[in-house]
Amino acid sequence: MIDDENRIIRVSAVVLRHPETGHLLTVRKRGTSMFMQPGGKPEPGESALDAAVREIREELGVELDRARMTELGTFTAPAANEAGFDVTADVFVHPPVVVNAPAAEIEEIRWADLDGELGAEFAPLMLTRIVPALRASGA
Repeated sequence: MIDDENRIIRVSAVVLRHPETGHLLTVRKRGTSMFMQPGGKPEPGESALDAAVREIREELGVELDRARMTELGTFTAPAANEAGFDVTADVFVHPPVVVNAPAAEIEEIRWADLDGELGAEFAPLMLTRIVPALRASGA
């Protein structure tokens, strides 16, 4: 959902870890340059959790288990791909899953090592809100 008046984009995002390495899954949408958590905008009447599950199915071909999802929090940061907008994300964590390839509008997937240095190719929301929250929670 986009609130043009307040310049806010509302999304649902999911933290997914690699089953073997524990690295964090990030995605880059077609026509963009920054990596971020998979997810997207809720449809009218759709809950944040339902949007998260639908978006992962569409973008990665993975069916998440709603009962195993936990809420990390709601975070706001400058939007990565829409200049002049902020993004507010309801962020959920799901246990590790196998992700083989991108689908829909996803051009590329990348597994990020949270123990390493994260560069400018990652979205502000990830760098300034999601990763610090993951580190603080031990998730």
